[in-house]
Amino acid sequence: MGKHTDFIYLSEPDAIAAGVGDAAACVDTIEESFRLLSEGDYLMGGPNHNNHGITMVFPKSSPFPNMPLDGPDRRFAAMPAYLGGRFDVCGCKWYGSNAENTKNGLPRSVLMMFLNDKSTGEPLCLMSANLISAARTGAVPGVATRHLANPDAQVCAVIGCGPINKACTEAIRTQMKSAKRFVCYDLFEDKAQAFADWIKKDLGVDASSSTDLADTVAQGDVVSIAASRLKPLHLEEAWLKKGSTILLTGPAKGEDGVFLNSNIILDHVKLQEAYVEDAIASGDKEAFYAGVIGGPIFSLIDKGLLPPLSDFTAIGDVIRGKRPGRKSPDERVLFLSCGMAVYDVAWTYDIYQNALKKGIGTKLLLWDSPAQA
Repeated sequence: MGKHTDFIYLSEPDAIAAGVGDAAACVDTIEESFRLLSEGDYLMGGPNHNNHGITMVFPKSSPFPNMPLDGPDRRFAAMPAYLGGRFDVCGCKWYGSNAENTKNGLPRSVLMMFLNDKSTGEPLCLMSANLISAARTGAVPGVATRHLANPDAQVCAVIGCGPINKACTEAIRTQMKSAKRFVCYDLFEDKAQAFADWIKKDLGVDASSSTDLADTVAQGDVVSIAASRLKPLHLEEAWLKKGSTILLTGPAKGEDGVFLNSNIILDHVKLQEAYVEDAIASGDKEAFYAGVIGGPIFSLIDKGLLPPLSDFTAIGDVIRGKRPGRKSPDERVLFLSCGMAVYDVAWTYDIYQNALKKGIGTKLLLWDSPAQA
């Protein structure tokens, strides 16, 4: 007889019941992920163990009438990872993305997470992952706020009032203990106002809306940037407040001084090095750089204006006390954040454990005894 194998399925309502929206807890979990990244107790995709994942990019044209064609934010991607420590589990985020989804009442991306036994590959949990991904994305700048922002920071400038910055704002709020006001910028005034209203109602802090990018950025002790990838922002150094912490969760261009005169802290140095490897392999580095959050930094490194990536500090090393983060209250710190599958695995694991304790989810049978054992 082979081994009986089953696993649990968690729908989006199940994930909510299991605590996926607990921003403060997610910040703690993602901080653990950074520690493990710094220690090296992880694996991600590719032979370098640091690839973001593998993405299927659609062609611009095809002789096959049913083949999907390229479009705004259209792709399928798989992001596998192993995370050690107390997690000690493998997992993979799988998603399809298409900007046209919103016209059909869907999120831009539809995501699922699998957790698997690290040795046998048996499934442990299949979970709806849109809220997992949003929470872990927001928790990353939350961790950065905890470790890099001035403790007396009072004003947070929110640049881009979409769902990603909503998750970022929730997490930042849990760490910004002296926060008195949030200023919310968007190209569309109604979106900015709705975001400000949500902050006042749900996060319990004063908030206002703005359609003036320069003025909004200038007010921020902490600046959370998560605007559209299709229209990257352009920042001017004169807008940035002394001692501010700039959190790049979405792409932004800017004057060279924005980057050259900031203390740049990376999420994970080896991930950023893997992006550069991919850029070289693409045959058009500048085009590749235009599509990733660290693109302006990579370009300045190529020009010899910034040191090589290996000289940069990762936030995991800051958390572990291996390298300094913010060096003075007046220093401007810029934190670069890109998504990593280890975050998804970590937060999915905790929600899975919560679900087991609470009896949440649907048990699904893989087999009573495998036919090919």
